[in-house]
Amino acid sequence: MSIQSKIPKSFYKLFNSKYMEYYQLVLTAIGQETAQSYSLLGMTEEECQEIINEKIAAFTMDWSQEQIEDEGELLTRSNMASVMLKRLVEWGWLKKDYDEQLNQYVVSFPDYSQMYVDVFQKLFREEGGQERESILAVYSHLFTYSADPEKNNEILKSALQTSRGLLQMLVNMQEGIRGYFEALSEKKTFLGVQEVLVNEINNTDSQKYAILTTTDSFYRYKEAVKELIERNMTENGERKQALIEKRTGLEKGSASWRQNDKGISSCEEAMHILLLLNREFDSIERRYNRLIDQKRIFAKRAAARIRYIWVEGDVEEDRTKALVKLLNDSERREEILQRLGQGYKMTEKLQIVKEKSFAKPRNAGKREFEPQQVARQALVSDEMGDFVVKPLYTRSQLDSFMRENEKDGVFRAEKGTVRTVEDLEKLLFVWQEATEISGNDVEIGMEEEITTAEGLTYSGFSIRKK
Repeated sequence: MSIQSKIPKSFYKLFNSKYMEYYQLVLTAIGQETAQSYSLLGMTEEECQEIINEKIAAFTMDWSQEQIEDEGELLTRSNMASVMLKRLVEWGWLKKDYDEQLNQYVVSFPDYSQMYVDVFQKLFREEGGQERESILAVYSHLFTYSADPEKNNEILKSALQTSRGLLQMLVNMQEGIRGYFEALSEKKTFLGVQEVLVNEINNTDSQKYAILTTTDSFYRYKEAVKELIERNMTENGERKQALIEKRTGLEKGSASWRQNDKGISSCEEAMHILLLLNREFDSIERRYNRLIDQKRIFAKRAAARIRYIWVEGDVEEDRTKALVKLLNDSERREEILQRLGQGYKMTEKLQIVKEKSFAKPRNAGKREFEPQQVARQALVSDEMGDFVVKPLYTRSQLDSFMRENEKDGVFRAEKGTVRTVEDLEKLLFVWQEATEISGNDVEIGMEEEITTAEGLTYSGFSIRKK
């Protein structure tokens, strides 16, 4: 009988409950306590209710209002533990059996329910089960199989399962980074771009990616895994050939012959699993290389987006306020107003608008239609060189800027670092170089946002070389 056929129909009522998350937390708490319990007989009803009460103390529920449970029963702080335990037993998530030795009921998990509880634990755990998605785990399984005298194929099956989990993790990373591409293209402010970058750096996929590139050292262990697969395949082929040669001297149907035949079948199964492992790692390598390319492209697009906002302007900037501030503070106010007036092409002379200016007959002052010849515009060059962003500052200028703001080997963007627009541009190039070019060679720390007296806003940060 399959496990699916054992699940009662009421089992799925938990997912329709408005208290679904609370039920999941209670199940994970009972499951963890059951595994750590000193009792070999199981958890009693009283012990389960105590665990539920401890969880209820952390629930953010408004007990000042009446809480009606899904089945129509009134919930209070005093009866919630017993009601939740009763519902979990009725729905089939927990099983209650009478123990004669304890002279009371004992609560346990059915096998199908334990599978769901394991999933709930992984969903609520922040690290997301990174230990399963590790190339080191695959390497460990293959090395153990190579050293195992009995050549247990279950070890190879575990290696295959782990490699599939690693491949799925890389697929999820690709889908995640694709979502950040869309989020980045929608941002029209520096703060919006910064928010996308910070979220991409701090998400769980990026943390797993960092483990793959540092702790797991993917490329180094990938070659070792390939060598172990090839070595195990060679040893497996030799072992199978030796068993076939030994089989010629055995009587068919005897115990020795059946043991020999079982060994040959085990070798064939192991060879099949090793071939699947080899194919999985080819896919893993392609996915990993593609993910690195996506990370690089994402960094370039982020830098391009920042340049675009820098040229077009931040949509949250109030340019009218900036113009008024410039006119109030500048000694060349009249010259600016004159040049601004020359920049606007007016069809008529400026007129003073008075109270009676709009009180005119509808046809008064109407002019005849005079068509104007459309001026030809210059042809737009289609050379790609016209669209290439030219460097604004030399390497020596950027190095000089970094030395001015460096102390004890650490570059700091803090209050006083930016005094002019040129300083802000140089700071942008320093940030781009640290995040896009240097990669893992530097350690970047984010600090508070800073606004200068000139109205320039930027985020403080520090850059330390490892």
